[in-house]
Amino acid sequence: MGAGLSNLREADLILDLAAAASSAIHFNDLGLDPVALDIGFFQLKWYSLAYLAGILIGYWYLLKLVAQPGSPMARRHADDMIFYATLGIIIGGRLAYVIFYQPEILANPLDIFKLWNGGMSFHGGAVGVSLGILYMARKEKLSWLRIHDYVACVVPFGLFFGRLANFVNGELWGKATDVPWAIVFPTGGDVPRHPSQLYQAGFEGLLLGLLLLALFWQTRARYRPGLLVAVFTIGMGLGRFLMEFFREPDAHLAYVVAETGLSRGQWLSLPMIGIGLAVLAYALLRPAIGSTRAGAAPAA
Repeated sequence: MGAGLSNLREADLILDLAAAASSAIHFNDLGLDPVALDIGFFQLKWYSLAYLAGILIGYWYLLKLVAQPGSPMARRHADDMIFYATLGIIIGGRLAYVIFYQPEILANPLDIFKLWNGGMSFHGGAVGVSLGILYMARKEKLSWLRIHDYVACVVPFGLFFGRLANFVNGELWGKATDVPWAIVFPTGGDVPRHPSQLYQAGFEGLLLGLLLLALFWQTRARYRPGLLVAVFTIGMGLGRFLMEFFREPDAHLAYVVAETGLSRGQWLSLPMIGIGLAVLAYALLRPAIGSTRAGAAPAA
């Protein structure tokens, strides 16, 4: 009796989703193409442009921040920081993806370098950037925590463009739904789904970026070492944790949700939130530094 009722409910759900699919937005009707430029022997994809835009716009904004009173580094340090951050994003993001999300790639080690096939982990990229900051700060005798504050303010640019690129690629789509803005993705079956890529772009990129912008320019948050990076870390971890409820887990990682109730991304976000809360407590309990350029590097 119970099994029959369950099967009936599943059948009803399938029929409801099929009906919703007929009225949902179809991705192919949007006219989006993962390839931005195709000249035969060379293809430039939006995914690559997203990384490039995030780095270049982030660099431009970092220079704006560094030019303000109280900066922990000079222009020349910002130039070096972009180099280390780029390496950290690529190396850390790719290695973490392979280790935590698709370890079978290790069976063919050369496939690790096939970045054009996609597969990057935000958590790994964050660790990579952090290690790059620590290296540069130690090398130049700068405040590693305050540099983290400034870099945290520019990261949302990359997150925003990256999630938009995921949407254009029609990948990392969300769970089945009947909301009016649901989209039927080509690789998601004939099922309307949450455009979770856009949710993440809005939360991780737009909202978190605006919050950090307001804290930097409208308050004295930058004079409390660790405050800005703590807000970013908590916001990013919490945002990723919540957005995962709308996002369809990778097929080969569905067992993690089945066994634990949470996705791999959610489990990786929990320590991120914990670290952010610890840094926030540290930042708020210590006295703020002076509003002069105390502790800042000499201008280059």
